[in-house]
Amino acid sequence: MGALITNQSELRNRGFRALAEALGWANAVRFLHQYDLGSGNYTEERRTLLPDWDASTLIQKAKELQKPRESGS
Repeated sequence: MGALITNQSELRNRGFRALAEALGWANAVRFLHQYDLGSGNYTEERRTLLPDWDASTLIQKAKELQKPRESGS
């Protein structure tokens, strides 16, 4: 194992080179895209999009959705 790399730019460059050598350039890029942070505020969006149900309500609603399927099959 080599010496500690303290320069962030050097670390990034050497890290990507090592990744590209191990996976190939295209797969290295695809791998790095998995760590995209995205945008927005997931917690706030979740509060506005999803209902505030407890576990028993969630189970009840799921059962209600399954009833038409069971009778129609």
